[in-house]
Amino acid sequence: MRERLHNCIREERARLNLTQAELATKVDVSRKTINTVENGVFIPSTILALRLAKALGKPVESIFQLGP
Repeated sequence: MRERLHNCIREERARLNLTQAELATKVDVSRKTINTVENGVFIPSTILALRLAKALGKPVESIFQLGP
């Protein structure tokens, strides 16, 4: 069974009216990194996942989920 890491970064970012660039600045990465994480192309490090969750005001497990 092959699991994927799903995320709701785009939805949470929209909820906070943040652009990808604004979120990137908050977590100290490039806008392209935010884009690739949102689209599931790049799996973030634990540190980046925690930074993203903090910036979005949610627990990390509500931002990232394992699924088929």
